[in-house]
Amino acid sequence: MNFEPNELTLQVAHTARDFARQHIKPHVMDWDESQEFPLQIFKQLGQLGMMGVLVPEEYGGAGLSYFEYKTIIEEIAKVDGSIGLSVAAHNSLCTGHILLFANETQKKHYLPKLATAEWLGAWGLTEPNTGSDAGNMKCTAVKEGDNWVINGTKNWITHGRTGDVAVVICRTGEPREKNNATAFVVERGTPGFSGGKKENKLGMRASETAEMIFENCIIPDANRLGEVGEGFKQAMKVLDGGRISIASLSLGIAKGAYEAAVQYAQERHQFDKPISSFQGISFKLADMATEIQAADLLTLKACDLKNRHEPVTKVAAMAKYYASEVAVKVSNDAVQVFGGYGYTKDFPVEKFYRDSKLCTIGEGTSEIQKLVISREVLKA
Repeated sequence: MNFEPNELTLQVAHTARDFARQHIKPHVMDWDESQEFPLQIFKQLGQLGMMGVLVPEEYGGAGLSYFEYKTIIEEIAKVDGSIGLSVAAHNSLCTGHILLFANETQKKHYLPKLATAEWLGAWGLTEPNTGSDAGNMKCTAVKEGDNWVINGTKNWITHGRTGDVAVVICRTGEPREKNNATAFVVERGTPGFSGGKKENKLGMRASETAEMIFENCIIPDANRLGEVGEGFKQAMKVLDGGRISIASLSLGIAKGAYEAAVQYAQERHQFDKPISSFQGISFKLADMATEIQAADLLTLKACDLKNRHEPVTKVAAMAKYYASEVAVKVSNDAVQVFGGYGYTKDFPVEKFYRDSKLCTIGEGTSEIQKLVISREVLKA
């Protein structure tokens, strides 16, 4: 199995790397301190095709593969994980859900605007009291004639305030009943749809995370995605791709922290030697490099399966689980390599450390990934 990047992937990596260094890197700490959500950056990324990476060209997208998608998320996250997170959420969740499950009319209406970042996308599954327990959602959609009336709250939503369009999974049946959820598209400006509290977070602070509130929000049946009752099944398929996103995000954070640690270890001298010459540091760097390589190969395998439209649930969960845990470990070790300087905001590794933790929680915790993997392993 050859995962060497081809010329297109290398070109995409170069473009993403240059953009991140030129347009993102100078502002990273300012955005982090203020929690500013730099909307204009995503508009610029849209012009480069990086907000519709997997969307076919006929709908205004770049029409690229998961290998290029992984590369884009990774290169951006090596500079700022929070920007990488927003790019991932827009591409894989909102846009990805519409690409997979919308009808032709819906695709032609929404995808060109999302693929160019004319519209920013949000995706709502999680609620205040239902994270992993999505079958017990309180946000409901009730059919009234040719319309649906949505009531409830979604939280921890990337772009919950700023997103121009949201895919929302609502309960349309009884709690815990099989096939009790349905997906809908709701546009910003629809009466009864508003953004709520913006979260004050440990990391990923330049990526907007907020509530979405629905109060007697009326939408036409034409905004329904797929059949009634298929919402949760759709969400699980969307999350297969989303897990590749978070694995790629994790890799970018891990590589950014690792590269900073290697450079510092070679520049920092103690006892008249670079600290990289001491076994305590060099072995730590060896572990970091090995774990990153293993996570990278697992993520590439998931990308390959996705590109070939083969079952990916198990491998995507493995990639997300392992890469996210590696991101936390590597960024933690990078802080240790930097010593006291690693604990300050004057050096980059403390931010990688803070950002990395989200990767073990978002789009399914590490514990949920183990549940998914074990179920796949134990299938008859």
